[in-house]
Amino acid sequence: TVYEGVIVDVHLDRAELVNGDIVRREVVEHPGGVTVIPVDSDGSVWCVRQFRYPYAEEILEIPAGKLDHGEGESIADCGARELKEETGCTAGRIVPLGCVYPSPGFLTEVVHLFAALDLAEGEMQPDEDEFVEVVRLPIAEVEQMIVRDEIRDAKTMAALYRAKLKGLY
Repeated sequence: TVYEGVIVDVHLDRAELVNGDIVRREVVEHPGGVTVIPVDSDGSVWCVRQFRYPYAEEILEIPAGKLDHGEGESIADCGARELKEETGCTAGRIVPLGCVYPSPGFLTEVVHLFAALDLAEGEMQPDEDEFVEVVRLPIAEVEQMIVRDEIRDAKTMAALYRAKLKGLY
């Protein structure tokens, strides 16, 4: 371990390649996360706009968060919690959409994808360090924003595509 941080730990490992060579590999350990694509009955997606420090810009994405509430919280429960915190919505149905590896070359993070359907509106409950603006957009507009390179968030694109392939919208 070369670094223990707030969100990640970094290791410098020695790994053996298939040809027998020994190489150094940096591995960033992350607890994993969940993202939820909330789709309401009129075909709109509930997105959030928030400032993302590493990019020094506000980005549009779907609700998401870390798996950091301990073993007592299931992955689906984490998704429902993040949905409520960031949009105020609760879902009548949470549909699993699989998972993605955001950057498999060095990062252990696995992001679990869900669709949230049969939404009921409520009050947002953001974390104290979370400042988000909720933006509802028609699915077709979200797709066009991806085409125009206005949405660059990989988990948003993956969840939208998986939901579409599963016929959820």
